[in-house]
Amino acid sequence: MFAFPPLEAVILNKAMSLLVAALNGRVEVTTISWETLFAHWAIIVNFLAGSLVGAWLGASWATTLRSETLYRVIAILLVGIALVLLTGHQTNTARSALFDSPALLMATGVIAGLGIGIVASLLGVAGGELLIPVIVILFGADIKLAGSLSLAVSLPTMLVSFARYSKDSSVVALGANKSFVLIMAIGSIAGA
Repeated sequence: MFAFPPLEAVILNKAMSLLVAALNGRVEVTTISWETLFAHWAIIVNFLAGSLVGAWLGASWATTLRSETLYRVIAILLVGIALVLLTGHQTNTARSALFDSPALLMATGVIAGLGIGIVASLLGVAGGELLIPVIVILFGADIKLAGSLSLAVSLPTMLVSFARYSKDSSVVALGANKSFVLIMAIGSIAGA
């Protein structure tokens, strides 16, 4: 709609995602206690072990891909996510971890975090749309708790993406589109 080149659109979307995630984080801490959140620190660390690396890799790939290729990658990822969301309505209703083996559970969490970090960096999103269902299914967490845990993973992951994007000055898109960023920020704040 706004005809931004794909990398610029990813950077702008990532900035809005960071703003919304930060605002939602302030709301989440009033609905889930710090004690409850920190009681699940292992889940946060588990996903961060993969997502931080994934965020760096995804941002690195996004900065090196040709615009046409990045458009295709974004389209494929969005269609894939839509298909999963349309067809994947089975949840872990047992409220227990998917695997009995802690080692297998942790390895799966790291791999899932890696993939989610890559996808979030390539799309310019926070990653909650993927993190929340994976946390619920993999660890058997309550959906509200999964949302808070997702934010605890998303915020550092987005900062790593920005660090990588700033390495080759991709973030200049924010300064070059100040008016757009301001208007979108106002809308994002209102929405959040």
